[in-house]
Amino acid sequence: MATTVDPAPQSTLPYPPIHKDKKFVVLSDWDGTITNRDSNDCECSILNAIFSGSMRARILAHTNRWDSERPSASTPRAAGGGVNIRLRCIATDMTDNLGFGPEKRRQGNLDILAGKTTFRDAFREMLESVSANGHTFEECKEVLKKNISLDVGFKDFYRYCKEHDIPIVIISSGMAPLIRAVLSNLIGEEDAKEIEIVSNEVEVHPDGTWEIKYRHPTSGYGHDKSQAILPYRDLPDPPTIFFFGDGVSDMSAARHADVLYVKQKEGGDNDLAAFCRRENIPHILFEDFNHALRSVSAIIEGKKSVKDALAEGKA
Repeated sequence: MATTVDPAPQSTLPYPPIHKDKKFVVLSDWDGTITNRDSNDCECSILNAIFSGSMRARILAHTNRWDSERPSASTPRAAGGGVNIRLRCIATDMTDNLGFGPEKRRQGNLDILAGKTTFRDAFREMLESVSANGHTFEECKEVLKKNISLDVGFKDFYRYCKEHDIPIVIISSGMAPLIRAVLSNLIGEEDAKEIEIVSNEVEVHPDGTWEIKYRHPTSGYGHDKSQAILPYRDLPDPPTIFFFGDGVSDMSAARHADVLYVKQKEGGDNDLAAFCRRENIPHILFEDFNHALRSVSAIIEGKKSVKDALAEGKA
């Protein structure tokens, strides 16, 4: 796929070595891609774990207002409505209910797509509102460990990749300690150790407040995910790069993968798909990693070419 390469932003954090000797490499976003949005039961358990009394009642009332405004159960939830759990729930859900609300948060995503603001600045603002309201980093970690779930097909996808000597690297705009804690909880520490994580970090201050430490603070993405792909392009015999994503944080990587998979969300935000359509970037829509596995395995086993898989457009 033809690429236009901008000057690389300087990284404040180290990268793991690239996989020079592999034929295929999987790079994937984490939140909302490998992880799922959880159910209303999960919403309530998070609220019960963090908030009490009248504050919890206010949040639930706000969430129920969004649901009551939907014409029917078959109508997609309004963009940004309710409490949708993903790793970015620290920013998304708590901001929706305790910060500047779902309308402004969703408008921020649209402003990113329109080039009016950067992902880096919008995401930092969301996270700062959580810390400012007194929620410690360890508190957030424990809540996420209890309430985040994996995509239904990811374990089978991981096993297939492991059997075929295909590295999986998580490329995330989140923070490594949160991702590692949740991943270990979901697939076990031994398997989790075999999955590399390239993300941002966190800085916890003596007073208990915390803030995100961006990998690429001079980049509008905070973490420019294209920088995890581009070093492979300089190899004499580069591997085929599969990239999986779902949102605005994945836009920088979208142009550079050999095969781009975009996760579909029923009634959810499909900002990466919208970006790819606007920019005419070939991509494959997938519902979950069970569907993705069928597409990826066909390419790996030589049953389908990359060109044909992209032409189909759906896993």
